[in-house]
Parts: sequence; C-alpha cells; structure tokens
Amino acid sequence: MGSLPPPPSSLSDLLLPHSSTKPTTPSQSPIDETTLLNLFKSQQSHLNFFFQHLDLSQTLSFTRTLLRSSGTIFFSGVGKSGFVANKISQTLVSLGIRSAFLSPVDALHGDIGILAAADVLVLFSKSGNTDELLRLVPCAKAKGAFLISVTSVDGNALASVCDMNVHLPLERELCPFDLAPVTSTAIQMVFGDTVAIALMGARNLTKEQYAANHPAGRIGKSLIFKVRDVMKKEEELPVCKEGDMIMEQLVELTSKGCGCLLVIDDEHHLIGTFTDGDLRRTLKASGEAIFKLTVGEMCNRNPRTIGPDAMAVDAMQKMEAPPSPVQFLPVIDEKNVVIGIVTLHGLVSAGL
Repeated sequence: MGSLPPPPSSLSDLLLPHSSTKPTTPSQSPIDETTLLNLFKSQQSHLNFFFQHLDLSQTLSFTRTLLRSSGTIFFSGVGKSGFVANKISQTLVSLGIRSAFLSPVDALHGDIGILAAADVLVLFSKSGNTDELLRLVPCAKAKGAFLISVTSVDGNALASVCDMNVHLPLERELCPFDLAPVTSTAIQMVFGDTVAIALMGARNLTKEQYAANHPAGRIGKSLIFKVRDVMKKEEELPVCKEGDMIMEQLVELTSKGCGCLLVIDDEHHLIGTFTDGDLRRTLKASGEAIFKLTVGEMCNRNPRTIGPDAMAVDAMQKMEAPPSPVQFLPVIDEKNVVIGIVTLHGLVSAGL
C-alpha cells in the first residue's frame, strides 16, 4: 500500500493548487494625460453621433406615450442595461410619476402579476436580442400592457415584437474591442433622463412638489422646514431679565450653546439680546466696572428677529444679510413674545 500525502502545512497550501510555476500578472502600460484626454474626446465624439442621429419623432412618440399613461411605467433590462433601466425608473419616481423596475427573470417567476392592462413596459437592450426580454414579451402582452423597446441595433428581434421601438444611434463602444457597454449605456442614461425632465416639465411639477419627494435632501429641507421645526424652545432658551447683573448670567450665556442671552420682561416680551461678543467688548471697555453693570444696560435693543412660520432657509439668509452676519435669531410671535431661538449651527446641523 502506498503512503498518504503529507498534510497541508497551511490554509493557503490547502486552497491553492500546487504548481511549479507562480501565477503571472498581466503586463500593464502607463496611463498618461494624452491617452486619457484622447479617450474622453473619443467618448464625446460617440455621444455627439448619438445626438446628431437620434430620431426626434420616435422620441416624441415615446415621451407622449409615457405622459398619457394612466397606469404604472415599468422598466426592464438585463445586465448593464438593467441597471440603467432601474435608475431611470427611480428618476421618474422622484418626480412623482408611478414607475418601477421589473426584473425579467423574476417576472417569469411570479412578479409579472404586478403588470396590468393600463401599464407601459419599457425594455432596454442594446442588441434587442436579449433572451430574457424576448421570453418576457408574450407574457407581458397577455397582461395587456403596452410594450416599448429601446435598442441600438437595426432589425433586432425585440423591436419586431413590441408595440413601439425607439432606436438609440450607437456609433461604437469606447471599448477598444467594441464590446464593453460603456457608450451604449451612456446614451441610454442620457436618453432616459432627458425624457424624464421632459415629463417633469409637461406635468408642471413645481419646486415645492419636487422638494416634497426629497424631504431628506437639502432642497427638500430648504423648501419644507420652517423655523418652528429647527428652533430651540422652552428650557433650551438662554433667557434673563434686563435688571440681572451681567456677571451673574455667565452660566446662562455659555451653557445653552447659543452664544447669547435673550433679554425679556415678566411677560416674555423680547427687550433685546446680549451676546458673548457684547461681553468681551463690555469687559474691554469697562474693566472691573462690569461687575456693576446690568444686562439691560449693555444689550442690543434692536436685534434681528424672525417668526416661527418663516422658512428655515429664510432665517439663514437673514442671519447672513448685511451689514454684518449674526449667529442667531430670536423667534417671536405677533405680540413680540419670545417662543424660541434659531441658530446658524442648528440650521447647518439640520442640513440646510
């Protein structure tokens, strides 16, 4: 009986095949600025070919079909075209248009149940001969959906079986082998997103409606958030009375994180403000006499203020307005009663 081979001395010995030769890495050529610039120029030329040869009548029919759709606009594709289709669908959703991505593989295993007769199904494929999409077509037609193919090769199978076809002119791929889909996907994206903006304009989408669909983004916050949504209030307010001694209010001035005191009367009416900058200037000018000064003697009795229903972005603009920017605004009601304070730090922290 022959002897058993020796056990592996390490995990790498167990996983890697034994060979007398070491694996070789492909040789690499340096990339210089000229090479990179020429690639960008070539891609620009390929994109210009698309713009110069795009059939606008086809594009207009496509756009009008999506605009008139009373159902959901579904997009589908395989591989890189699938990623583009999914992205365009998400763009429409962000504009308030009912849209979704339908995986052609999952559709054939139950997901096609979501498709209805009022829906539009847009199929992205460079070649127009993608097997998964061709298998999906008869099933989608059986559901009564309107089918549109978006392809780049003339005389393809997908175009012949759909209700409408849009041809995206493709000169060639930037890939030196004319294989990697880097130009075809670029023109698909440009086409889809441009149509999306056309739909946005046709539907008269307002900036406020767009913001409502993006509440976590900066534009959404700037158009949705009001001062009352971002202001400090109640126990967070750094308040004092005008008869309070300056040096006795240092804790209140520094502990609330606002860099100021809101000077109020017994009914919480705003009298003025006293900032940490006012403290430094008063100390420099008065020296030890500051121990005998009240907040009311040194406060600013004409500060900038804002109401609770003003937009938060307006509060930021008011803080930055001439003659000199400020770091906070007292929030008052129609009776000049202090109900809060909004700070520049708070606005920035809120994403504005």
